[in-house]
Amino acid sequence: MAAALGALCIALICVLMVAQSLGRQFGITTGAVNDIVSWLCAAAAFFTMAHAFKHGDFVRVTLLLEQLQPRGRRALELASLFVAVCAVGYLAYWACRFTYQSWEFNELAQGLLPLPIWIPQSSFALGSVLLLIAVVDELVIVLRGGVPTFVRLVEERHAQGDFSSDL
Repeated sequence: MAAALGALCIALICVLMVAQSLGRQFGITTGAVNDIVSWLCAAAAFFTMAHAFKHGDFVRVTLLLEQLQPRGRRALELASLFVAVCAVGYLAYWACRFTYQSWEFNELAQGLLPLPIWIPQSSFALGSVLLLIAVVDELVIVLRGGVPTFVRLVEERHAQGDFSSDL
């Protein structure tokens, strides 16, 4: 669902940018479109993070992992996932707190569109929470002895001859 929201944001960005370009040709002012496009770009990035993580599309340096035996690899995956849970948990906490404070103080955007800023900030908070859920899910999978989803899906793509994500 979050990936679909990210795709929707990207589609809206394209429509707004084309409309803005055409509007300029006909003398139509499009003042707040830049603000909206920038908010949608941030939303698209944060909404798609959890999906990208689960599907192995985040950058991973596997040079060391590939040299280890399965037991050592699992230990390193666990350590990495524990660090990721802490880091993403910290991000999610502060993103939610930041968004809540903007709502609490009724903060408005500084651009041409005086929108309550918590509305576009919500994509930051929600995307961070979704990423935290995805990282915790992977940690649980590895703790139970399973192969991380992001590793399994990349291996499946490679088995089908698809190395496009490795470029």
